[in-house]
Amino acid sequence: MPHVDAGALRIAYDERGEGEPLVLLMGLAWPRVYWDDAFCDRLAAKGFRVIRMDARDVGESDFLEEMPPNIGRIVQAAFAGESVEAPYSLSDMALDVVGLLDALGIERAHVCGSSLGGMVAQTLAIEHPGRLSSLTSIMSSTGDRALPLGTPAAMEILFTPIPAERDAAVAHQVASFRIFSASAFDEARATRLAERGFDLQAHVPPLLRQTGAARQLAAMLTSGDRVQALGQVAIPSLIVHGSDDPLVPLAAGQQTAECIPGARMLEIEGMGHDLAPPFWDTVIGALKTW
Repeated sequence: MPHVDAGALRIAYDERGEGEPLVLLMGLAWPRVYWDDAFCDRLAAKGFRVIRMDARDVGESDFLEEMPPNIGRIVQAAFAGESVEAPYSLSDMALDVVGLLDALGIERAHVCGSSLGGMVAQTLAIEHPGRLSSLTSIMSSTGDRALPLGTPAAMEILFTPIPAERDAAVAHQVASFRIFSASAFDEARATRLAERGFDLQAHVPPLLRQTGAARQLAAMLTSGDRVQALGQVAIPSLIVHGSDDPLVPLAAGQQTAECIPGARMLEIEGMGHDLAPPFWDTVIGALKTW
């Protein structure tokens, strides 16, 4: 798959379609192929140049070597309002997207992020507004520590390392989808995505995959909240959230929409923490209104 140099890192991506550029950013420790091929094909058919990218520390992009700080300490510090150093921040991850756009010769793009990818997309809208045609934040959050937490089962998944061996890793991911997807869980689809995701980064040593996920989590937990800064966002913004999200409760999406002037809030009944096929038409229809 193609790579581009984004600063000091190589960022992997793929693309399909022609038209207005649309960059898709996936969530914590999930490679770009977790954006279903069929979903991307539908976006391309609607007139987008669809660009999926792997964030740093996942998929086929570069992994860092720096050991992450203790995650337990980071969690405690984050909720206590204390400062903790992390190898990088959401701002650094946003700069990776800018580097991808620069390398591809794209001045402005629609940017759509899911979960952690939504936080990176929000950071882009705050810090690099001139590079975005629109912002779409799906099942994400402002980072406000006062927001309700996910269910115990969903939070346990968030802090459980993915196993190193393929069969165990796939089983872990399928079990995660069983909780995250709520009523839209599809075991065949979850297995297919988990297998593709594992195989995409099978060249990366297991320890490096684990520390990469921890570094991304540290970036999320130490970058602070965006409540005030989102009030300065002036680009068209769409916030998408499911009513049954067990990991990032609906209140997080609602707050995000309230923070951004003129943002549209799309609440999807029955959707969990997964953009599953039953909800594609609704989301694609909303994206095409830009």
